[in-house]
Amino acid sequence: MSQIKDQMPTLIMGGSLLIYGLIAKTGALLPVAKYLHTHKTMDLQVTMTLIVGCIAIVGALINTTRKPGTSKLDTFVLRPLGGIVLILVMAMAIRWYAEPLMKIISKGLQPTLGFKIYKVLNLNYVVLGILAGVLLTNTWGIPKFAGEGVKCARFVLKMGVIMLGARYSFAELAKLGVYSVFLVGFFVLGTVFLVLWLGNLFKQPKSMTGVLSAGMGVCGVSATVAVAPVVKAKSAEMAYTIGTILSFGIICMFVFPTIGKLAGMSPVQFGAWAGTGILNSAQVAAAALAFNAVDIETLKVAEIFNITRVLFLPIIVLVLATWFGKETGQKLSFKSVVIDKFPVFIIGFLILFFMSSVGLFSPPSHYKGKYIDVSYNDRSQVTPEEWEVLNTAMAAGEFSGLTPTQLEAVTNLVEQHQIAGNFEDRADKKAFDKAGRARMTQLQGVLAAAKAKQITLSADVKAAIKHAVKQVKKKSKTVVTLTDFMIWFFAFGLIGLGMQITKKAITQAGGWPIVMGVIAGITKATLSFFVVLWLIKDVVLN
Repeated sequence: MSQIKDQMPTLIMGGSLLIYGLIAKTGALLPVAKYLHTHKTMDLQVTMTLIVGCIAIVGALINTTRKPGTSKLDTFVLRPLGGIVLILVMAMAIRWYAEPLMKIISKGLQPTLGFKIYKVLNLNYVVLGILAGVLLTNTWGIPKFAGEGVKCARFVLKMGVIMLGARYSFAELAKLGVYSVFLVGFFVLGTVFLVLWLGNLFKQPKSMTGVLSAGMGVCGVSATVAVAPVVKAKSAEMAYTIGTILSFGIICMFVFPTIGKLAGMSPVQFGAWAGTGILNSAQVAAAALAFNAVDIETLKVAEIFNITRVLFLPIIVLVLATWFGKETGQKLSFKSVVIDKFPVFIIGFLILFFMSSVGLFSPPSHYKGKYIDVSYNDRSQVTPEEWEVLNTAMAAGEFSGLTPTQLEAVTNLVEQHQIAGNFEDRADKKAFDKAGRARMTQLQGVLAAAKAKQITLSADVKAAIKHAVKQVKKKSKTVVTLTDFMIWFFAFGLIGLGMQITKKAITQAGGWPIVMGVIAGITKATLSFFVVLWLIKDVVLN
């Protein structure tokens, strides 16, 4: 009787998931999903809820008929099953309901605030998952049946880090000048060592110092998650790091554009500074567009610098593994750090990163599975209706306010019905691709100028140009699939970690992580400002 009572929560959750899945299968939830803009995930919602629901019920029934054992089935499936199902239910609710609602609310507040609060505060599934876990554990507490499952969070999080490797490639480095690579590397390593020194100065735990140094030095949340297991960081320490990064980034998002304009920085210089000094990707983009919304040059430079920091993540993991081993009194050698102690999940990250860089998933020039294809093909052509709109606008002189290069790109789009290189250069793939990409950039500049009200274009013309640009941007199905897995692994893992952040753990950390983060952030922002003005003159984007 006691075993049935213990498994009742899992049975109820499993039954609820089955009911949800069956209702979703009838299409009854489609109007709600369309309002939330999650209707494209309805097939996934049906499949996932039915599968998880069946597993929950079968597993719970098995647990009611046998005593808990020590076999691998018991250890990795049956005992943690209740907690795993609970976290999955929370992850589904966040991914399919809470996050979309945040986007809708953010869009509604944009006219008043002047920006999307969803992006600025990074209120996506990552932050919402952590908050949900913290709220549960500090109100009702972790249910007894879920305790074993919550312990799986770190393992699942590591699986997400492995998937992260497929989203990047070495090709991004080719878009930066030599000075740029050294600048990013210098400030990544410099910030890491500065935080380590501050941690020692303020006598902070090694785990707290290690995870904060990675978060402030490399790439924010991703680095925090990747380094935490290496330095044995606690959940509360991860939360402090993420909170510090996002808070400091919000301030930078408003301060950087003002300082950049007062200092007379060029678009390229400001892009390099924002990409070096601001960690959160959405905040980097917001600052770049606030500085220069007329064209996308600033944004492209900022994002490339931002992306490049990710490439230093494996190096920083190795540095912090060595540092942590030395600080904790372990005897270190190349073998002990690189072979014996180097985290297996980072090796997985590197393997996928290498496979991505050589083009096994997608063209090696891709970023996050997205790449540009300006070849002649039927799929990339504008529709006859869109072509008619563009041709009529051209004849009516609607494009008279464009720059010569922008006008040339629009003229070429009308002539060949799609974005592509010069027909006579089709045998020279490099020249053909370069011309097509340049035209795409100019068309993006036209849209940016229209958005900034520098020029006036009709809604139909803007829609036609936007569609033409969208058509040459492709996605690798393999990388999209791996990214989907990564998102669910992160959603699960971060909810589980949030459940381990108690009031006691938060109060024990005190305010020193914020102090250290602010000192490191201001130092990096100030020094990188002067170094960028001194070194960065131009970046050629292919």
